[in-house]
Amino acid sequence: MKLIVFGATGATGQEVVKQALQQGMDVTAFVRSPSKLSSAHPNLEIVKGDAFDKDDVCRALPGHDAVISCLGSSGLKESNELSTMTENILDAMKQYHVERIAYTASAGINREIPGLSGIFASLILRNVLSDHRRAVELIQSNDMQWTIARPMQLTNGVRTTHYRTSEDSVPTKGKKISRSDVAHFLLESVSTQHYLKQSIGLAY
Repeated sequence: MKLIVFGATGATGQEVVKQALQQGMDVTAFVRSPSKLSSAHPNLEIVKGDAFDKDDVCRALPGHDAVISCLGSSGLKESNELSTMTENILDAMKQYHVERIAYTASAGINREIPGLSGIFASLILRNVLSDHRRAVELIQSNDMQWTIARPMQLTNGVRTTHYRTSEDSVPTKGKKISRSDVAHFLLESVSTQHYLKQSIGLAY
């Protein structure tokens, strides 16, 4: 499989790149600042580009079998950053007939986190969650093979491969999940075709 990763210099994106290479995949890391990605591997190609630039995205997409997006917001203010970048990726995917995408969103985009945690998330992260939700709606409105990951609070813990999933909400009493395990989920999704056209909450 030839995989392109957007947001490859972020903490989750770096885990996706590392694990994909360990699995023998050919990986393209699409990054604005190549110096932030220290990985060196014969199966890794680092492409400098800006996901806000449609031409950059279009130049990078041809020849790939799947897309993983680990793009993040630059802050908590109201923004359409994520949905704009996602729209550019989707347009390029349609142009070059790339059908498989796994997108890293966040738990809370559907107001599915119960209790006080859900209330705080809805207040503090409302702008980021709204932008993720718009990006997800764009993905779901296109005729593609998509998977949405909705992780609870991200940690820098180790990969366990033992986590819980929930399509309708978030795993009961789940609070956290490591970025390594989110990366594992994303790669399992695109390589096994599991969770097609499903939005999955993730937590331990």
